[in-house]
Amino acid sequence: MTARLLVMRWPRVLGLGLLPAVLMACASAGPMVAQGAPPGGTARPAAQIPLLPADTLDPNWVPAGFGTLRQDDIALKTSPANGLQVRAIPLDERLIRLLSPDSYRALRDMQISKATQLLAIKDRYRLPGYSVWYVSFFALEQGETRFSPQEFIISNTGRDFRPLDVVPLTPGFGEYRLRQREVQSALFVFDGQIDVNQPITSQMESVSSVTDWGAVLQRVERERALVRARASGAQKK
Repeated sequence: MTARLLVMRWPRVLGLGLLPAVLMACASAGPMVAQGAPPGGTARPAAQIPLLPADTLDPNWVPAGFGTLRQDDIALKTSPANGLQVRAIPLDERLIRLLSPDSYRALRDMQISKATQLLAIKDRYRLPGYSVWYVSFFALEQGETRFSPQEFIISNTGRDFRPLDVVPLTPGFGEYRLRQREVQSALFVFDGQIDVNQPITSQMESVSSVTDWGAVLQRVERERALVRARASGAQKK
């Protein structure tokens, strides 16, 4: 499939989570923005990040390359009693553009690298939209810790969402077991009706997440305002 065909098909594929990443990968040229600078600093042109030709009228979108948040700042964290720790990050462009440029680029490139598998999931389920999450499993206790991806549930908009499919990122993920301090991760594909701008909780083995998503949304709104200010300041220079 040519890059042009992929761009033409993608609006029917995975919605906000993956669409922008693939468009960036396929674009042969486009406007560039400088890397984000720390608050009070100036933008630097190093490691530039390409932008989409036209994002959307959604006010939650901001330019890429000016964020300062860490991945943990937008992550859902769950800690079942067996020493397992689970971290889930929604790969929604409206959120990940608020991350530091390096983190944003890493998550974007991760999605691009798995585009073929994600397109296959689209073809199999034929839903109008998908929500893609980067989910990591970490073991604290000695010995072997087992986990089941299907036991990871996201609760949102009055519904419980189980993963439709999983795309492994690390070798050995399919064994569903961890040694102490080992990390296994994958892309989890959920129904696209998950709304990251509404309260979200996650569950693993019937244990709810410890993350206050309301606090995450407040942090996100503050950062959006800062990103707009940094981007505006960079354009005036």
